[in-house]
Amino acid sequence: MTDLLKPKQAEIYLANLNPGTGSEQLGTRPVLIISGNTLNENMPTCIICPLSSKIKNFSIGTIIQADKQNNLRHSSEVISFQVRTISTRRLIKKLGFISKTQVQDVLNKLNNVLNY
Repeated sequence: MTDLLKPKQAEIYLANLNPGTGSEQLGTRPVLIISGNTLNENMPTCIICPLSSKIKNFSIGTIIQADKQNNLRHSSEVISFQVRTISTRRLIKKLGFISKTQVQDVLNKLNNVLNY
């Protein structure tokens, strides 16, 4: 893990989210970078949404089908209500990325979370 990583919006990384507390998503898991690239290029932090392979079809979740572009092992749900800022030191390795359409869907659903 290093803070030299400069993730980009729409990329998926394997990240270490430990330690955590309460109902936070924990463990080493895929996360989606949702912060804009200006922040990503200039700060040692990024804003992420964790992914879960336990798909619950939340109305504010986005389902990402596993494919060669995102390199997920399983289809996963973006958990938009678990958004958090993390140090780039928590990022272990880049897995892949999602399309602009998919990231826009995630951002729209995040907006719904913030306005609910």
